[in-house]
Amino acid sequence: MPQTLRAAAAADCDPAAELDRLAQITEDVLRRSRAAGASAAEVQASIETGLHVNVRLGEVETVEHTRDRGFGLTVYFGQRKGSASTADLRPESIAATLEHACAIARHTEPDPAAGLADAAQMATDHPSLDLWHPWDVDAEAAITLAGRCEAAGMRETGIRNSEGAGVASGSTLSVYANSHGFLGREQATQHSLSCSLIAGEGEAMQRDHWWDCARAAEDLMDAAALGRRAAERARARLGARSIATGTCRVLFSAEAARSLLGHLVAAVSGGALYRRASFLLDQQGQRIFPAHVDIIERPRLPRGPASAAFDAEGVATREQPLIEHGVLTRYVLGSYSARKLGLASTGNAGGVRNLVLEPGPSDFAQMLEALGTGLLVTELMGQGVNIVTGDYSRGAAGFRVEHGRIVHPVEEVTIASDLRTMFAGIEAVGSDLDARSGLMTPSVLIGAMTVAGH
Repeated sequence: MPQTLRAAAAADCDPAAELDRLAQITEDVLRRSRAAGASAAEVQASIETGLHVNVRLGEVETVEHTRDRGFGLTVYFGQRKGSASTADLRPESIAATLEHACAIARHTEPDPAAGLADAAQMATDHPSLDLWHPWDVDAEAAITLAGRCEAAGMRETGIRNSEGAGVASGSTLSVYANSHGFLGREQATQHSLSCSLIAGEGEAMQRDHWWDCARAAEDLMDAAALGRRAAERARARLGARSIATGTCRVLFSAEAARSLLGHLVAAVSGGALYRRASFLLDQQGQRIFPAHVDIIERPRLPRGPASAAFDAEGVATREQPLIEHGVLTRYVLGSYSARKLGLASTGNAGGVRNLVLEPGPSDFAQMLEALGTGLLVTELMGQGVNIVTGDYSRGAAGFRVEHGRIVHPVEEVTIASDLRTMFAGIEAVGSDLDARSGLMTPSVLIGAMTVAGH
């Protein structure tokens, strides 16, 4: 292991001491902010470390080890706000950051919605969410693991080339504090494995990939099995062709359906709502999905990919529905957007955390049977989604399905509708939950969409 990597790894050996140091920095800055005339302040300090390697065709392409520091400060002079940040935790850099934040606040206009989150909403319990699982892997071991993953895929029939396999391991230590007296510490790890392979030759080549991520390395998919999965997906796309333009039933695979949840979150987030730039404006309490659809945020899942006991403003997180029996029960709000709307923060400053589209009873084979004849979408391309109007048009690839059976791969098609119609048209939700990110979805069957092909 190179000396630089060995030294960086050694610095991560005592997370408690690092968190104590970050806590001391934040508390000191809060005192100095008050002395500078701020009526309130909030501070976040963090240290992130990471190792990433990439191997292609058995050769090492990249080895990267990072150690990043971050410090951000927001001060309030009444309802005037100033923010500044630095990537340096040296005392002189922090002092300059405080000076800049105060100068900005003194020259901004008052904003009635500005200020810390309400003190009564601060988290008072800090349960262990089992997020800290350092991986004792050095660059050499990571290279070996990535090579084993790629080699397993390359041995599969029909695989001719590779875009590489990667292994990444990272850790984050952070402290958030504000002048309500709140101080929260977080420590978390994240590890991942990925592989991208090419099947076929010449103009018939097709590429696909697979990946996995987890808080603990032992929860990752076996490297060789992941490589074979990537190969299977690439090989399955050989012979892809377009299909005729028309209207048909569409089944989104679990990994593709995640984007639908993302569009929903964007449409019910406070920023879009107070700007009146969402097709779901004023829809709280209204049914926008069928009654069999439930979407629940579970921010305190042990080892969850987006788990946290408090949000980016110190507000306590809690399990709560977003969609209940098809009805939009709330919006996604931090304190600023909540005040703009005359509501209370939902503990979502910084985004949603482990938002789960509740699985249905049918496995993937049964979802294909329910689809009958139509299009299975496994990949989406382009940015043709308008959250203001709900209009939806994206490039897609996947498979033509007839009578519940996959008959051939599909490429170069566009699927179109509008999100309101798509949400209301969900006929079934599968049991095949993809829990690799903070937006967790199974496969989703939509009754009708326009498919533009040849």
